[in-house]
Amino acid sequence: MGSSVRCTVIVPTYNRRRLLELTLDSLDKQDLPRDQFEVLVVDDGSSDDTAAMVRGFEDRFDLRYFYQPDEGFRVAKARNVGIRHAAGDICVFVDSGVLLHSASLSAHVTAHEASVEPLALNGYVYCFNLDNEDARLIRKVVDVDDIDSSIASIARTGAWPDVREPFYERYSDDFHHLPAPWLMYWTCHASARTEQVREVGMYDEEFRQWGGEDLDLAYRLHRDGARFGVHREASAIHYPHDKDHGDNARFARENYRYIVEKYGTPIIRLLVEEPSIRFSMFNEVVEERGLPRCADYRTAGQA
Repeated sequence: MGSSVRCTVIVPTYNRRRLLELTLDSLDKQDLPRDQFEVLVVDDGSSDDTAAMVRGFEDRFDLRYFYQPDEGFRVAKARNVGIRHAAGDICVFVDSGVLLHSASLSAHVTAHEASVEPLALNGYVYCFNLDNEDARLIRKVVDVDDIDSSIASIARTGAWPDVREPFYERYSDDFHHLPAPWLMYWTCHASARTEQVREVGMYDEEFRQWGGEDLDLAYRLHRDGARFGVHREASAIHYPHDKDHGDNARFARENYRYIVEKYGTPIIRLLVEEPSIRFSMFNEVVEERGLPRCADYRTAGQA
């Protein structure tokens, strides 16, 4: 690893000025020295005063702002802008409204630098509600000025654990051994080596609606040898924001069909099976059916 910047935080955004502000404020409180990380905000065409707000953070840490015109949902392209301009050896992907514990960046960087293998790491995300069901209560409990204490309190009470916690409990925090570990790599808060992300082709910019672009990247990282796991010390809070779970689920299903068309392996085809297979049970279904792992399937010349 040759860069003096140890990690680049890439934050795509669109008309989420306040949520982005909270994310940037949490980045301002990181214990990683200021000269060892940079933050790239990539604006997907916001019409609010996002740009002006971001400028207010430019004297706090190494921050660059990029803007692309509003031509519809282009979060994949936005993240690629960040990846192309990243100076850090590690890319940390963070969504607007994800509030990081002060030790999160240090945890990501230390884990990657200690590993001989390339890693694809999840941060641990508290308060992730699929349909925003506990938004009012979460806002009441979370002190946005003291994220560390809020995380400690939530962890102590057991409220709103990472929605993937049952998966982690079933398979362990290091789940690389599974046939489809990439299913749980969600780039609301995750990291990977910059060089490897570039080598596998970054995000597929054909994704023009919500859902699946992170799984698509994760699948290629998996095929390229990345080791998947969760780092609990890289923790964060997913602060509530408006969402439409019904629309998101429909968009994701359409995107999964695109992923199946791209790769076509027996494991990948499970993404569009009806009735839908829960992600938490996906690997179990693969094992029960004796499906070949994707690399084995392709090696056998069957696709």
